Amino acid sequence: MCGNVGLGSYTTEEIAISKFKATCLAVLEKVRKTNEPILVTRFGQPIAQISPPEGAKRVPRLGGGAGTMVILGDIVGPIGDESDWEAAQDPKTDEAKKPE
Repeated sequence: MCGNVGLGSYTTEEIAISKFKATCLAVLEKVRKTNEPILVTRFGQPIAQISPPEGAKRVPRLGGGAGTMVILGDIVGPIGDESDWEAAQDPKTDEAKKPE
């Protein structure tokens, strides 16, 4: 059974020892990727905590990419001349221009 347990300022994922045994490598990979500890339990009682190494940097999930992008140019305005757009054409004037 997996769950979340509150420890300090964040929640720690909880996993039963039987599920940990069956998915050990995947759990270790998850800890490596997220830098979040996982609590291993037996009959609902904590018996071990899988944590990232002390030197691992903890990346915040929300806003983790803040300040990593650069906006080049106008991101709201059109990228070309609006008169080239089919949707910007007036259908009444287009009918008058068609040869018969």
